[in-house]
Amino acid sequence: MLKRLLRTETGREIASRLLAVLIRGLSRTIRWQVLHPEFRDEVFDNDRPVIGAFWHNRIMLMAEIWQTDRPVAMLQSKHADGRLIARTIQHLGIGDIVGSAGKGKGGAQAMRSMLRTLKEGVTVALTPDGPRGPRMRVGAGIIALARMSGAPIYPVAWNVRRRRVLRTWDRFILALPFSRGVYVWGAPLNVPRDADEETLEALRLELERRLNGLCLEADRALGTEPILPADPDPAASA
Repeated sequence: MLKRLLRTETGREIASRLLAVLIRGLSRTIRWQVLHPEFRDEVFDNDRPVIGAFWHNRIMLMAEIWQTDRPVAMLQSKHADGRLIARTIQHLGIGDIVGSAGKGKGGAQAMRSMLRTLKEGVTVALTPDGPRGPRMRVGAGIIALARMSGAPIYPVAWNVRRRRVLRTWDRFILALPFSRGVYVWGAPLNVPRDADEETLEALRLELERRLNGLCLEADRALGTEPILPADPDPAASA
């Protein structure tokens, strides 16, 4: 019955509004600490748009890290789950870009949309391992976006002490209320416009290393068990 309801326009709208209320309410029960706030301040105190990068398994409370009136849009896939997430984040004040950062016609359209969004002065956020993985491995799309746009990539992560890790492909983190939490900001990664293939690959691996490092830092800060990356996919960087 729930699946049938979510296939309807009315059902998706009701579900997304409820999810947005639950996420915002849950986040307000958490005692947050920001790690490396100097990188957050670089983003919030500057008018230039940036590219925000975080793993798919930490998407639940990522909207709450954006404590500024500056506009931001998030890349979301076209499948049903992606559209529900897109509606939810819209109710949380975040714009929606439809598509995938991978190869193919849909990836090219998404790339054009993200470049246009950045050119308009809007920050773009995306999960470089989404929507299908491999988990916690960076695809080439985000590096190409940074090279073409000139925007720096800021890696971010969050964690909470009370949580459930679901048995999904990404090991999705379900935050529980009345907990301690951390948001972790990382140093920006810049991709030169004239970077060759070897440099692009090195920067892809560096972003992956930084994101996984932030997640480990967040896990250690709260004493939770680390979530490990999936085995690398040789095609991920192609």
